[in-house]
Amino acid sequence: MLYSFEFLIVTLNQHQLDNALTKMITPEQREQLSFYLYDRIESTNDICWKLIEQGNQTPLIVIATEQTAGRGQWGRIWQSPPGGLYLSLGLSLEMSALNAPHLTLWSAWGICESLHHHHIPLFLKWPNDLILERRKLGGIKTETRIHQEIISSAVIGVGINWSNSVPQTGINLYSWIKDQRDPPIHSLEELAALTITGILIGYERYRQKGIKPILEDYLKRLQSQGKRVMVNGSPGIVVGVTPQGELQVQLYSSGARTMINLPPGSISLGYD
Repeated sequence: MLYSFEFLIVTLNQHQLDNALTKMITPEQREQLSFYLYDRIESTNDICWKLIEQGNQTPLIVIATEQTAGRGQWGRIWQSPPGGLYLSLGLSLEMSALNAPHLTLWSAWGICESLHHHHIPLFLKWPNDLILERRKLGGIKTETRIHQEIISSAVIGVGINWSNSVPQTGINLYSWIKDQRDPPIHSLEELAALTITGILIGYERYRQKGIKPILEDYLKRLQSQGKRVMVNGSPGIVVGVTPQGELQVQLYSSGARTMINLPPGSISLGYD
C-alpha cells in the first residue's frame, strides 16, 4: 500500500519537531538546544549571528519557513520559497582558524550519515552539496567568527528541498518519497530533526576523533570520486579531498602525472 502525506503544510511545528528529536537524541542533548522559529525572514544565518551576539545560549537553532535573502557559497543567492527546510545551527567553539574547512566536512558527513540511517541514499558533491539521485537536494554554508587565529563561534546553515520547487539540476524529497512503498520520513519536522541530529553527530565525532575518520567516511559518500575533469586545459581525475577541504586531482599529460590540490570555488564539478 502506498502512503499519502500532506506536503502543502510547510510551516514547521515546534511540538512535532520536539517529538521527532526525542527519538533521535538524548534528553541531555535536547535540553542544551535553544530553538527560534520564524515564518519569513531574510536569512537564518543572519538571525543566528544576531542571537549569538546578544549572548543567547548555544547550541541554538534558527528555522524559517521562507528566506528572502538566503545565500549559498561564493555569494550566490539561495532560492528559499516555502516548502523547503532553511535551518542554521550556532555553536560556541575554540578551534584553530586553519581548521575552518572541518566545519563543512563534519556537517556534510553527519547529515549524509543521518539520512542514510533513515534509508535516504544521500551522497556528497564537493565541497558542500547534498546529492540524491545525482541531483542537488541541498547545500551547506558555514560561517565563523575568528579572534587571534581562533574560531570562537560558528554558524552552520543548511538548506534542503522538501516540497518546494527546484531547478532542473535539483530534486526535492517529496518527488522521491512519493514513489516509495515504505517512506522513510513523513514530515518537514522529521527532516529538520534528522538534519540537526546529523550536525550534532558530526560535531561530537570530530571532538572525540578529529577530522581523519570523518574525512575517510566523507570520501566514501563523495559522488565525484573518480570523476574526470579538465583543469586549465589539462585532463585529470578526482582522487580525494584533503583535510583542509581541497579537492585532490591527478593530472595526466604527455606521460607525466601531477597531483594538485584545488581550493573550494576554483573548479565546478557540475551535475551528472
